[in-house]
Amino acid sequence: MQYRKVKNQIIIENVKSFDLDETFECGQCFRWNKINNKEYIGVVKDKVLKIEKIANKIILKDTKMEDFKSFWLDYFDLNLNYDEIKLELSKINVTLKNACNFAPGIRILKQEPWETLCSFIISQNNNIPRIKGIIERLCQKYGNHLFGNFYMFPEAKVIAKLNLEDLAFLRCGFRDKYILDAAKKVTNGDINLDLISDMPIEKARLELMKINGVGKKVAECVLLYGMHRLEAFPEDVWIKKAMEKLFPKYDSYKFGKFAGIAQQYIYHYTRMNKDLLN
Repeated sequence: MQYRKVKNQIIIENVKSFDLDETFECGQCFRWNKINNKEYIGVVKDKVLKIEKIANKIILKDTKMEDFKSFWLDYFDLNLNYDEIKLELSKINVTLKNACNFAPGIRILKQEPWETLCSFIISQNNNIPRIKGIIERLCQKYGNHLFGNFYMFPEAKVIAKLNLEDLAFLRCGFRDKYILDAAKKVTNGDINLDLISDMPIEKARLELMKINGVGKKVAECVLLYGMHRLEAFPEDVWIKKAMEKLFPKYDSYKFGKFAGIAQQYIYHYTRMNKDLLN
């Protein structure tokens, strides 16, 4: 991988294992939106970025080299060799090898823990378009305005001061009380996301599950997508069915320290090839 600055763009060449559609549409993030066949725009913390892929080049638009090196390089996990990970996972069995080869461009984004926690509370029993709508309304109402129609995700301390009536406009149903509980526990120190990210994963999972409405699946999503704990393995109904049908003699521990990446490959492979689970 090589990168260079051309005017207000950063051009990354010879990028391997990074597909925008596979990464942004796999269900791990909710603030990236496709604006044409090759280009996405997203809000991450206090930054807005347009990103496009043309052939083997990734183009980051309207950004600086300093921001790329200090933020985007890490956010897109570009220093991790996903090709080597796929080779390791492919040794486990032929089904996982097929899954790795089916969607080889998925990367696990390094997202902000509080936003990830709140987003996956909202995601429960929900679909992606509706999740995105709820999150966008939340940001526009309580997040700091950047420019145009772009807003930061609101801090936990801002949400913690609200009540259920303040969140009624979100139309998020039963999830509103869980959002408030999470915000209050993060704000008052009952839940320290920085400490949790470094805990042994079993303890980290239990700490997150102290938040009302956070079960094992949401906790695993926060660990994987918000804390980059690549050994975390979120299991929804679809993944449980895939594991029972395609990996009956395996559990997530068999996939080792990159179980979360394996999960993404399995999820995408089986969702796009539903006959595998018949």
